[in-house]
Amino acid sequence: MYRPEDIQERLRQKPFEPLRIICSEGLRYDIYHPDLVLVGTRDIMIGFPKPSKPTIYDQLTRVALVHIVALENIPAKSSTSKNGEN
Repeated sequence: MYRPEDIQERLRQKPFEPLRIICSEGLRYDIYHPDLVLVGTRDIMIGFPKPSKPTIYDQLTRVALVHIVALENIPAKSSTSKNGEN
């Protein structure tokens, strides 16, 4: 299990590198903007924006920290990027 501080440290890395959050049930979330992830003591909230406003979320999902099994680097997209579930 990842601690909240582990997630925050990865999100605050400068320069920010996009990452994939992999969960125990097989869900994967691609994070392209660190401001769209809110870290809590037991879970994280991930915002999913519309392409027209890539830094303002349109939908939100909650992921329990106990279900996060891996954080992977992913290549940055050259076009408009968004947080999204694969």
